[in-house]
Amino acid sequence: MDVMTAIELTDNEFLRQFETTFDEKLAKIEYSLQDRKIFLTKIHMPEGTEDRMNDFIVAVFKEVEDRNIRLVPTSPEIAKFMRSNRRKYKNLLPVGINI
Repeated sequence: MDVMTAIELTDNEFLRQFETTFDEKLAKIEYSLQDRKIFLTKIHMPEGTEDRMNDFIVAVFKEVEDRNIRLVPTSPEIAKFMRSNRRKYKNLLPVGINI
């Protein structure tokens, strides 16, 4: 099954977080939006859903790419994912930022 069809992503602009549910539990990635850059500041995965974290991050990265804005991963987990997949996602980073 395609990951993108498996995750329904919601942008809760009021709380400044991307949200999805796994097993009826809310997972979220908090963000801050500044000057055409989105800073992914914190990720919260409900207990028992940690194995889906990478799928959730990929869905958020796809959303950021679709919006044509740059991404700065300040959350340690998201920065680690970015480092592991830098070739695939380096185009999302602002000019001059290396992870």
